[in-house]
Amino acid sequence: MKREEILLVYDRECPACNAYCQVVNIRDSVGDLRIVDARENSEVMDEITSQGLDIDQGMVLKMGGQLYYGADAIHALALIGSRSGIFNRINYWMFKSKTVSSILYPMLRFFRNLLLKILGKTRINNMNSEGNDKF
Repeated sequence: MKREEILLVYDRECPACNAYCQVVNIRDSVGDLRIVDARENSEVMDEITSQGLDIDQGMVLKMGGQLYYGADAIHALALIGSRSGIFNRINYWMFKSKTVSSILYPMLRFFRNLLLKILGKTRINNMNSEGNDKF
């Protein structure tokens, strides 16, 4: 039986996002987690864009054919996450609540955007918004 592939789409050029995605684990019984760089062309990025999801404003988790965006993505990751290791236990306790996730995620996004601005990184701009290439 083939295990489900679960995709986590994020900005690899963001040091905070990259660190998070490198250490987050999901339970073996759920499937195989594959991380996808949103700056590279891929079918899942085409799907994200066609759904009108601005990847600069939130990571995306694709699981069971459904896209989870931003706070919903981090909440879903917490629920399917492994409880092994201190990081994954903290991640679970912080984001297991949908309400808490919806409060904390915008703050994390703000600091991500600030960090990328300080580092001089460009936006991914998958929505092709004019003048939206800089933070």
